[in-house]
Amino acid sequence: MSTMPQGTHLGMPVSIDDLDLENLAYFRSCAEGVFRLQRGRRSGLLRYPPTTACPWTGDREYDWVEVEPRGAVYSYAEVHHAIQPSFREHTPYLVLLVELDTQRGEPSEHEALRIIGNLVTADGELAPPEVVAQVGIGTRVRMVFNPASDEIAIPQWTIDETAEQPVPWRYPE
Repeated sequence: MSTMPQGTHLGMPVSIDDLDLENLAYFRSCAEGVFRLQRGRRSGLLRYPPTTACPWTGDREYDWVEVEPRGAVYSYAEVHHAIQPSFREHTPYLVLLVELDTQRGEPSEHEALRIIGNLVTADGELAPPEVVAQVGIGTRVRMVFNPASDEIAIPQWTIDETAEQPVPWRYPE
């Protein structure tokens, strides 16, 4: 009998059902420090979140492939009233929707590969207000992994210090 991977993030319990094979593979890959996504064998397209079938063809055959975890902020939500007690001391914090450089604009501009995660510092801590204020739509980011346990990690985003940064667009205050 297998055991359900469990861990903690910001003091909150994190677990993945051992029958959820796609998410187990995804979060275990993150724990290895490698970002992998499923590529449908028939469509040839990467997908997120992990699923049992390709959303474009319904094909259940896929391969896990390593993907460069860099992209640009496509949209964001700035949270000022956290409902989870563990997040309250970190407000304001950002939840980012990042469009990856890989597969940009495919299969269409509306269905590009976009990954969600929090804005964190390079060492994986939720970003402080002065960093939050710098980030907006267009900011170049790279992925970092927050270990939840030895088996699973949470993918997050930090400002890509190696990329040329555009002037980001921010929602009006």
